[in-house]
Amino acid sequence: MNQISGKPLRVAVIGAGHMGRHHARIYSELDSCELVAIVDKDIERANKFVELYGGKAYANVAEVVDLVDAVTVAVPTVYHAAVAIELMAHGVSVLVEKPLAPDTTTAKQIVDASRKYDCLLQVGHSERFNPVVQAMLRMKITPKFIETDRISPFTFRSADIGVVFDMMIHDIDIVLHLVKQREYTVDAVGVAVLGDCEDVANARIRFPDGTAVTMTASRLALKTERKIRIFSPSAYLSMDYHKKTGIAVKLDDNLNLIKLARERNFEDLSQMADMDFGSMMQIEPLEIDDVEPLKAEIESFLASVRDGTAAAVSAEDGYAAVEMAERITNAVRAQDWAPALTP
Repeated sequence: MNQISGKPLRVAVIGAGHMGRHHARIYSELDSCELVAIVDKDIERANKFVELYGGKAYANVAEVVDLVDAVTVAVPTVYHAAVAIELMAHGVSVLVEKPLAPDTTTAKQIVDASRKYDCLLQVGHSERFNPVVQAMLRMKITPKFIETDRISPFTFRSADIGVVFDMMIHDIDIVLHLVKQREYTVDAVGVAVLGDCEDVANARIRFPDGTAVTMTASRLALKTERKIRIFSPSAYLSMDYHKKTGIAVKLDDNLNLIKLARERNFEDLSQMADMDFGSMMQIEPLEIDDVEPLKAEIESFLASVRDGTAAAVSAEDGYAAVEMAERITNAVRAQDWAPALTP
């Protein structure tokens, strides 16, 4: 990967949709880059973005490959490979929105292309840059059980894919980043309500070292919740992505409670029922920065392009998330919930 320095990076956004709009907005606000192009087959839609954020509208990727240093690929997932590979073949660094691809076969093609062309490719798992996740990573704990919940009302976007690739993929990437293992077993269930793809899913993952994970995702809820709870030998963490809050209960901070029970010779914890448990527990609120995750992601991408450093979320990371999502989806499809026939 070549290092680029000096003047602002020339950037473009491929795909003038929901996520493309946010990428274009952030690029237009940064001094480290110049938004030179918006690309969409619907040139009128591309022009609307140009009016808001600058640059010039184009209908084809081929028209901009020689004009840019780096791009965001925010087209529908099924087109990620075609667009990203063409750009990397011309030496353009790529930030491709999550998920990397709709399946592992296509994801591998993208990973292989990034290696073949020795080109930077970062995958847009923006939840990695969520200040809640950053606060959690600073704890440096070893998780043994992880539980995630990600529910929201249906947005009428991504109706062509299931909730696993649409929503659970965020938690899959975080889990893989925390556990750092690639072998695991999968058990999952789900149900389709609005179409052919699952709208609610629950997955249970078990890693070889005994770490267990339960992930639930739903796009049929009447409210939005995005939470993660982590149990480790040394601490318990409870984090709320949506509210940007989190607490930690550390074993070391609560040894006095254990000592108290021993000093009073309590044979059963029920003997402590008259005590105020809440006031006795040492609960630490986590320091969470007020940072827009997508902006932090884009700044990280541009820094890698400029300095020639590795992507924060690599092509291989993106592939691993697609692989787990595919295995969960296959498990959901394989479930047999047909009612048993009685004689």
